[in-house]
Amino acid sequence: MKKNNNKPLGIQLIENINKSSLSFKTYQVIVLIVTFFAYTSYHANRKTTSIVKQALDPQSLGVGPIFPWQGNSIRKSFRDGWFPFNCPDGTTLLGDLDVAFLFVYAIGMYFSGHVGDRMDLRVILTAGMLGTGLFTALFGVGYWANIHSFYYYLIIQMIAGLFQSTGWPSVVAVVGNWFGKKKRGLIMGIWNAHTSVGNITGSLVTSILLKYGWGWSMVVPGILIAFSGVVVFLLLPVHPESVGGNKDEDEVLLSPRKEDDEVNEQPLLRSRSDREEESCAVGFIEAWKIPGVAPFALCLFFAKLVAYTFLYWLPYYISHTAIDGRYLSNEESGNLSTLFDVGGVIGGILAGYISDKLDARAITAASFMYCVIPALYLYQSYGHISMTINIILMLIAGVFVNGPYALITTAVSADLGTHSSLKGNSRALATVTAIIDGTGSIGAAVGPFLTGYISADSWNAVFVMLMGSALVAGLFLTRLVVTEVNGKIQELRSQGSSRPILSTNLQV
Repeated sequence: MKKNNNKPLGIQLIENINKSSLSFKTYQVIVLIVTFFAYTSYHANRKTTSIVKQALDPQSLGVGPIFPWQGNSIRKSFRDGWFPFNCPDGTTLLGDLDVAFLFVYAIGMYFSGHVGDRMDLRVILTAGMLGTGLFTALFGVGYWANIHSFYYYLIIQMIAGLFQSTGWPSVVAVVGNWFGKKKRGLIMGIWNAHTSVGNITGSLVTSILLKYGWGWSMVVPGILIAFSGVVVFLLLPVHPESVGGNKDEDEVLLSPRKEDDEVNEQPLLRSRSDREEESCAVGFIEAWKIPGVAPFALCLFFAKLVAYTFLYWLPYYISHTAIDGRYLSNEESGNLSTLFDVGGVIGGILAGYISDKLDARAITAASFMYCVIPALYLYQSYGHISMTINIILMLIAGVFVNGPYALITTAVSADLGTHSSLKGNSRALATVTAIIDGTGSIGAAVGPFLTGYISADSWNAVFVMLMGSALVAGLFLTRLVVTEVNGKIQELRSQGSSRPILSTNLQV
């Protein structure tokens, strides 16, 4: 290996202690682990507000609205909520916070991929994590500073959304630099479990800390992601060349490659020097014209609308719905909601594995989206009967809601970013990833925003909206599904026509 000045300080220290360079596969393990926990911390911080909003607006549990003239001591009480969110329009204000965060996050996604091509991804990721930690903590500081201005929390959430938008393009690009195409759906399905693990971690930590005051539920996760950002800066190698490696040394972890396959396997992303030698980066409009980008982007719009409505409102819905005749506490609701993300981990891995086996991303994604409809209907209709039924139906809903969301944002984005129509131009992947997830993130903003208004009148209407969104998401993939089905039929016919010929040859 050749020496490289861009090697992270932590890696240099480890190699100095070992008195030898790390192997290629060791670097791959480091990349998987560091990026996994990096994005886990992003989602853990994103989950905090969905738990905290139960403490900010508990009025519909039987506690009446608190008005300004009733005093700060009452407003600061955990039991009575937090002004202005415990007013009659508190649910709507909480929805406005969600949409402000997600709108800025979605807009930032469209630019973050291009920025990543021009700057050190390790620096961008570190800055994003430090900024996210700072503004998540500042939201919690409002508890001790006795801040009751809605616009303070609104501005904090918007800036936090901007910093959060740096995370996904950065981790996808880094993983893409180190891993090839083989078993992409399965590997990225497993790796993408960080989304659900982050949601679970954020829910548990935030719920536990609520009893000490909701400010702690924001400050502690903020500190944790800032610490994780420092770890990223010290340990994350952005691409093989940054540690003096060679991209042809070895390939996909968990799926070792034969030497004969070396010509056919290409990294998802190339190093900066390689990219500069290739053609110019694909433009924003040109990327939209790549076959499959628009249908999957629009599908993800509605898929993330459903997924993020659950992310931000499920704990609140649980705490305001009697299960077996009993209302759960805020902590119990937050803990129970984590099971939705447990199902999401299973769904992401299952969708990746099935799509690899069938070699049919659209069929897999559309099938999962259609299954969301009965899953949500059953949960909304029968989840209140008993805790056991609620848990089972929540797990099933998590599998089908998060499965296609995970598949499209990882393996599908990578497939389309290296589409055959690009003729080997690898500089489209970051742009395609930004388009697909950016469009999906707009849907992620719309869902919680609409829920804030609709839920004030009826949760039944919210579930109708979610089931309709799942249907539309599947319909956007219809043309691609038909293409994949026709391809499978032709493949079966070609296999069937070759069998008689083989049989005749054996008889001769």
